[in-house]
Amino acid sequence: NPDIVIYDVLGDVVCGGFAQPIREGFAQEVYLICSGEFMSLYAANNICKAIEKHAQRGNSRLAGIIYNARGDPEKELPYVEDFASRLSSAVVGMVPRDLTVQKSEAQGKTVAEAYPDSDMMKVFCELSQKVWQNEMRTIPTPLPVSTIEKLVFKHVSTF
Repeated sequence: NPDIVIYDVLGDVVCGGFAQPIREGFAQEVYLICSGEFMSLYAANNICKAIEKHAQRGNSRLAGIIYNARGDPEKELPYVEDFASRLSSAVVGMVPRDLTVQKSEAQGKTVAEAYPDSDMMKVFCELSQKVWQNEMRTIPTPLPVSTIEKLVFKHVSTF
């Protein structure tokens, strides 16, 4: 009986196969990892649609958004927080853009294997504690695509 199982799914897959762990009740806590880019938010929103659709049949709930920094967090994080809020959720953690991740990948290793004493490893440890202690569970309110477009445009136009 594992405590945590991680499914890495694509939110933009048209066939709907990504919803299988949700549909079958294997995903009780769903964390969406996304940047502030439109396609990332769009994919996260698709997964929210699956959670909402299967919420009555199973016990899958959105536990939060993990912000995966791609650009400047001071500019990008506010609209990821806005997106999360509109879904009836919140940003529960952040993964900064860091070359340690790419260097680890190039070695065919995880950050924990390649750089166990790195600042990035500390980020992952802190994030794991936040996830472990998080008690937020919501049935999200997915957004229309036009709302996501307006949200991204509103924030990007201030850059």
